[in-house]
Amino acid sequence: MNPLLKRISIDPNVCFGKPCIRGTRIWVSLILDFLANGTSIEELLEEYPQLEIEDIRAALAYGAEMSRERFIEIPIEAS
Repeated sequence: MNPLLKRISIDPNVCFGKPCIRGTRIWVSLILDFLANGTSIEELLEEYPQLEIEDIRAALAYGAEMSRERFIEIPIEAS
């Protein structure tokens, strides 16, 4: 297990049990969405000053781990 994942918490009483950066109410999925839409790490750290770069890396590690565990159906493109 990636040690960065210790920065992620899942508590049914916080944010409906969604994975968050430990000690915050910032969803991992929010960080991943921002990054996927082109927000830079620097912009994220500026927008959310309570985050550290390791938190963003933890969100990426969590996303990578989830992609190993779950499949997301993506339509196959015709060539």
